[in-house]
Amino acid sequence: MTKIPDKQWLLDRVSAGRNAWRNSERPAQIDPVAPGEESVWDYPRPPEVRGAMGPVRVQHAGQVIAKSDRALRVVETAGAPVYFVPPEDVVDGVLHETDYVTVCEWKGAAVHHDLVLPGARVEHAAFTYPEPLDDLDPNMARIAGWIAFYPARVDACFVGKEQVTPQPGGYYAGWVTSAIKGPIKGAPGTQSW
Repeated sequence: MTKIPDKQWLLDRVSAGRNAWRNSERPAQIDPVAPGEESVWDYPRPPEVRGAMGPVRVQHAGQVIAKSDRALRVVETAGAPVYFVPPEDVVDGVLHETDYVTVCEWKGAAVHHDLVLPGARVEHAAFTYPEPLDDLDPNMARIAGWIAFYPARVDACFVGKEQVTPQPGGYYAGWVTSAIKGPIKGAPGTQSW
């Protein structure tokens, strides 16, 4: 199992990142929102855990690799929601933990997983927060050990019957549906959002 940093080390490391977001910019033009839609600019920072907007499904190489009616999503200002599924709703044995760990200033240390199927390997297709930071929102503990997939790294992710679009830029794991309005961070020039 990948060794993740201890909680105090993470809190010390993330404090600068948290402070930087207090002075983040907003785009000059924000998309209007109609009934049934959500603006990423109405999402909170620090992020919060919410229920999914419908059942979710993840597919790759012609196979359903995850399917859940219990998914949660983490929403944060400027970003598309990141969907998390319980590990028992992922096909057993397809995810292989790697030594790659990233740090989020809000959620802590994320351990990445490769997706391994017969004839197909996708590096860093998914990640999990084994022990998410819950100092700002105790509900963040709800996603502990749950799996988030990068929609840009697998063939398709769905919320209900709608296939999602990956969040711009390739760095983030946000799932963009027609109900999500932006602009959404990730593209060049949006790093300060």
